[in-house]
Amino acid sequence: MLYHLFEYLREQGTHFPGIGLMQYISVRGILGNVTAILIALLAGKKTIGFLQKKQIGEEIRDLGLEGQLAKKGTPTMGGIIIIFSLLIPILLFGDLGNSNTRLLIFTTLWLGFIGCMDDYIKVFKHNKDGLNGKYKIIGQIILGLVVGLALCFDESLAFRESGAAQAAVPAVQTATVTASGAADFESNEIMTTIPFVKDNEFNYSWLSPFKGKAGDIFTKILYILVIIFIITACSNGANLTDGMDGLATGVSAIVGAALGVLAYVSGHVVYADYFDIMYIENSGDIAVFMLTLVGALMGFLWFNSYPAQIFMGDTGSLMLGGIIGVSAVLIRKELLLPILCGIFLVESLSVIIQRCYFKYTKKKYGEGRRIFKMSPLHHHFQKEDIDAAIKKPVKAHPEAKIVMRFYIVSMILAVLTIITLKIR
Repeated sequence: MLYHLFEYLREQGTHFPGIGLMQYISVRGILGNVTAILIALLAGKKTIGFLQKKQIGEEIRDLGLEGQLAKKGTPTMGGIIIIFSLLIPILLFGDLGNSNTRLLIFTTLWLGFIGCMDDYIKVFKHNKDGLNGKYKIIGQIILGLVVGLALCFDESLAFRESGAAQAAVPAVQTATVTASGAADFESNEIMTTIPFVKDNEFNYSWLSPFKGKAGDIFTKILYILVIIFIITACSNGANLTDGMDGLATGVSAIVGAALGVLAYVSGHVVYADYFDIMYIENSGDIAVFMLTLVGALMGFLWFNSYPAQIFMGDTGSLMLGGIIGVSAVLIRKELLLPILCGIFLVESLSVIIQRCYFKYTKKKYGEGRRIFKMSPLHHHFQKEDIDAAIKKPVKAHPEAKIVMRFYIVSMILAVLTIITLKIR
């Protein structure tokens, strides 16, 4: 709102000190970040008190983990704090006319609603299984369809061919996203960034066995299916990672910061030319959104760090993974997610491997056996030595140490992701 108000006043010829600040993505991103932190800190304590009063606490199953039962009754559904701390600054400082911003707002509300329904069933209906898994998947598929169709048919989400940034350099005088000299380079091809390759643009049409119109249709369908898979995988990966105090919050903040950098670089003609990557004209506001998300997560982490005063629940975790997946797709960096979201990936793989191996050994030997002491992976480090293929570490690690080490690994992966822009 403030962004649009300042733009309107500027167009009307109004002049006063600072009226042009809202043109700068960096300024709006910083304002969004600080505002989100303040809202989360101010709202967090009152929200925790309200949830405690209403006895909206976490149902804890005894899994034999140290300190686990002490968490029983801790308020959950804290993802609501993240959502409000994120959306209020975006409404103030975001460009609501930008399709990227609208898609990310829709993602936040849609997956936040699905996660909230899951938490509601767990807390108020006392059903530990929550919302039926198939409804979660259907919701994620619907989101993937919306994002995929938008990317295929919304011209404002198109990118520019290599060399467009260089053509636009003379027209750029500030850190804002402009490309007045690059109009002839706009491309509706379905392409993405592939890491560690010299010409790092991958065209999805290369996978099509058809040519012409049939090939275009096949490529779009394939691309939409890929987007659905990415959003579903990221959303569920973040959900599985949310098993320790502050773990999903901190990891998501690190991933969000990296995506904010990538979005800013992709939306800036000078930097896009320097790194020789696709220039995506309207992606700058994704950086504003991600910086604001990082602020909301930092504020929430104040209460969610060990020992947690509140849990985000599925209201937060499903939403966070969805935002990460959607933003990566919008800036054509989805193939970097296995590196950037390495924590989410190994957490998901640990569950899949554990279940498959358990079922296989139960069928073959009559009893199920385990690869990990417990899955998802973060719980493996919490368990004492039991009968599992991977026994190390023998002794259980404190929860706070596990979380901090996962943070460190996530930071390393974020740095590696960013430097892939130059390692080819």
